[in-house]
Amino acid sequence: MEQAYKHHQQHANPDTPLEYQSETGRLNILGFWIFLGAEIALFSTLFATYFVLMDRTAGGPLPGELFEVKGVLIMTLFLLMSSFTCGLAIHEMRRLNLKGLYVWLTVTLLLGAGFLAFEINEFVHYIHEGVTLSTSAFWSSFFVLTGTHGAHVTFGLGWIILIMIQLKQRGLTAATSSKVFISSLYWHFLDVIWIFIFTGVYLIGMVMNHG
Repeated sequence: MEQAYKHHQQHANPDTPLEYQSETGRLNILGFWIFLGAEIALFSTLFATYFVLMDRTAGGPLPGELFEVKGVLIMTLFLLMSSFTCGLAIHEMRRLNLKGLYVWLTVTLLLGAGFLAFEINEFVHYIHEGVTLSTSAFWSSFFVLTGTHGAHVTFGLGWIILIMIQLKQRGLTAATSSKVFISSLYWHFLDVIWIFIFTGVYLIGMVMNHG
């Protein structure tokens, strides 16, 4: 790991973070920012659809009748903490501390898995209450929006696991560090999207007790 770093240091500004020390890494990071623009467009469309259909409950249960404050707060705490630990992982990566990077990525994975467990439990609870995609336009838009975010979180967890395997095989290089950094951007993006879901979907939905 240290030899790889010294090799890159010979060809790069020593003040430049490892993930930016190769042209491929810089281009990949730039390309990922462009990809995030497409993701923003996707979620913007889902949010717009949700807000248009908020009042169309078709006589079914209102969100304020089913949303549970405790579960939503726990999910939010898990995801916020995972974003923080992901940041700590990047900090350790830039210190060339592979062990520290592994530790904080593992904690991030555990928190992300905890978030998913609570979300799945939430969906199961709604189904037991008789709420599904076909219940109303509102609940359809709710499940699509939150489910899409949950699918992204699942993908993110799998992605980080694959990167950790590569780190184990290849060590910390300009190539592997750029992959870690890009995955961290993705994870922070999902955290930001959840803040909008927490505010726009759950907080507003909890006061929708009157049709």
